[in-house]
Amino acid sequence: RLVPPKDAMSTTALVAAELTSGDPDDELVIDVDATEDTWRIEFLLQSIDDPSLLVSAHDIWEAGETLDVLGTEVVYPQEQLISDLGIAARLVPDLARALAGARPSELEFDGHGAANFLQTSAKVLGQAGFGVLLPSWWGTRKSKLGVKLHAETQKFDEGPTAIGGSGLCDYRLDVAIGDAVISDYELEELARLKMPLVRVRGQWVEVNERDLEAALAVARQKKKKHGQMSAAEVIKVGLGLQDADVGLPVVGLSATGWLGELLDGPGLRVGKPPPLGNFTAQLRPYQERGVSWLWFFHRLSMGACLADDMGLGKTVQLLALLTAERTLQRTDSGKKRRVAKPAATLVVCPMSLVGNWQREAERFAPDLSVYVHHGSERIKTDEFAAKIASVDLVLTTYALAVRDQKLLSSSTWGRVVLDEAQNIKNSDARQSKAVRSIPANRRLALTGTPVENRLSELWSIMDFLNPGLLGTEDGFSDRFAVPIEQNGDADAADMLRRLTAPFILRRLKTDKTVIADLPEKLEMKTFCNLTREQASLYKATVNDMMEKIERATGMERRGLVLATMTKLKQICNHPAQFLSDGSRVAGRSGKLSVLEETISEILAESERALIFTQYTEMGSMLRAHLEARFRTNVQWLYGGTTKRSRDKMVERFQSTEPGSPQIFLISLKAGGTGLNLTAASHVIHFDRWWNPAVEDQATDRAFRIGQKNNVQVRKFVCMGTLEEKIDQMIESKRSLADRVVGTGDGWVTELSTSAIRDLVALSADAVGE
Repeated sequence: RLVPPKDAMSTTALVAAELTSGDPDDELVIDVDATEDTWRIEFLLQSIDDPSLLVSAHDIWEAGETLDVLGTEVVYPQEQLISDLGIAARLVPDLARALAGARPSELEFDGHGAANFLQTSAKVLGQAGFGVLLPSWWGTRKSKLGVKLHAETQKFDEGPTAIGGSGLCDYRLDVAIGDAVISDYELEELARLKMPLVRVRGQWVEVNERDLEAALAVARQKKKKHGQMSAAEVIKVGLGLQDADVGLPVVGLSATGWLGELLDGPGLRVGKPPPLGNFTAQLRPYQERGVSWLWFFHRLSMGACLADDMGLGKTVQLLALLTAERTLQRTDSGKKRRVAKPAATLVVCPMSLVGNWQREAERFAPDLSVYVHHGSERIKTDEFAAKIASVDLVLTTYALAVRDQKLLSSSTWGRVVLDEAQNIKNSDARQSKAVRSIPANRRLALTGTPVENRLSELWSIMDFLNPGLLGTEDGFSDRFAVPIEQNGDADAADMLRRLTAPFILRRLKTDKTVIADLPEKLEMKTFCNLTREQASLYKATVNDMMEKIERATGMERRGLVLATMTKLKQICNHPAQFLSDGSRVAGRSGKLSVLEETISEILAESERALIFTQYTEMGSMLRAHLEARFRTNVQWLYGGTTKRSRDKMVERFQSTEPGSPQIFLISLKAGGTGLNLTAASHVIHFDRWWNPAVEDQATDRAFRIGQKNNVQVRKFVCMGTLEEKIDQMIESKRSLADRVVGTGDGWVTELSTSAIRDLVALSADAVGE
């Protein structure tokens, strides 16, 4: 097969292409005649401006002194071709033979010469700046000898429960090329040919002596070909994370039974959910699939992450799983089978979600007995073991997982569930270590954001679920995080996806195949000007702080940079927040003026809005000002709000009664998760967290199941300030492979002084009239 030339101009392009003699005989697996085919390198000129333009040497010799390429005239193309070929021949002496002819246009090689060109010469020419076009199969695993791993396990319906990643599987290794297994006879034929490039089943294969010897050893030694390994080892070896220890790469993985279903993606084919008994919620179709998926992992006793988008009902699906577990236990008891009561499930969640879990359990799973391990009255003595033995579900917080680590670790739980599992994204944090230390038969993670900023967060969650599956944290960083985040390595990203996909079920609200009746989310940037007072404060702060930053080093410099960012963000919000002097609020902030206009329209339409700010002081100022300005009740939820007051606020806001609050001010940190506020059809981010995942979580307080109206999301940005510049950086780097913006503001401290100056400089269009 020839690699077809395209179009054309300056800088030589060399095309290595194999010349075949027609379609392969279907019954002739190894095409012996093809090993003697002539390989050709064809010479072309390539456009510097548009590398897709190529002109073959044949056309160049026919053109004369000028050549027209798509309307562009190339002068003396023949001299350019000869000159560049001379340079190429000095780099790769084998090409010198072409210059012996009057009109060099191609060069013929045998298989050994072609292999040498592919393995060595192409790299030399590429590094020198020549364009080198190689066959599409070259460099892929399908072009090399390898082994295919096949594991055999019981069918899922017949298999025992509680297998886990340590469960042993029978495996077989077969010598293969890509996904195609080759027989011992075919392998012996490859050894007999002793050719570096051989066409097998219609595709060219690189066969080097080392790989061939290793392949023969696998075929001839039964101990290497058959054996047992754990399910976790099968996954790691089969997907390339762990070496097969046979001297050949693994080029394919297949499995039967429950492991085959796991690798194929059980979320799509696990069937109907188990009997749910007295479960009062009406599950949507995608939630039924989610419960079935969770039940699949329950039976296997392997860790899994339900990563449904915010608002899709992860809590309900988990409660359905627990109800199914208790229903089947009671059914077996009714049949007079001796079945022990399932050990209690421990749910660790943010404090703000404890009440939500408690209410949801009471409402949808009334048969589950629940104990809330929280507050000063919680059990701290030996009575704790007896208490958890008598209940089905125990609720506690991440803070108490640290404080009561010894107590919680004194029993083996039936299941440990982490809600908002991104709370353990830092694997070295105390609460991450604490929850890992709690012994459990099964582990689950619930999160709408399995990765917020860095892949290390995914490793932390996966290591909680299935310890060791992704290797050590340092090894994961070297193998995946650095190549993907810094270099955009597509192969590493694909391998990581294949390793983690079986254990993560991710559905999005915006996917109409998941949920078709959710309205639209309309996101927009609302650009605001600074007042002259704000601009004056902004410039003075930049000048003052930049002088200090230029002189500082180390931790002092980092602290100054963060302090500068905070001050400038406060100025963009309101001068009174920056000055903290209790001065008047009205008429001094461009953002506030835009907010007043927006709220006026919302109230006029009798609609409701959520306003998020990351600053408690700013929230208190806004509440007082908006209540006075619009003579309406404005609710204000922040870190100091008690749980009882919080619940009442949510109930009042969601109420359809006349006079219910229309404006709900919320501290981003205190109310960014765990609230159902579907009465709001507007979400306003007054100031920016600079983390898209956190902002999306906050938006999802309104954009979730139960929302009947389109949701308008406004993100306030001060023009010409660091807010606009950082917003542009976030938008241009939202994909994980390219993202450089970390959580919060910490990433700014690593910028150079000149980069910081550019970031904070005030543009001419920042100030309004």
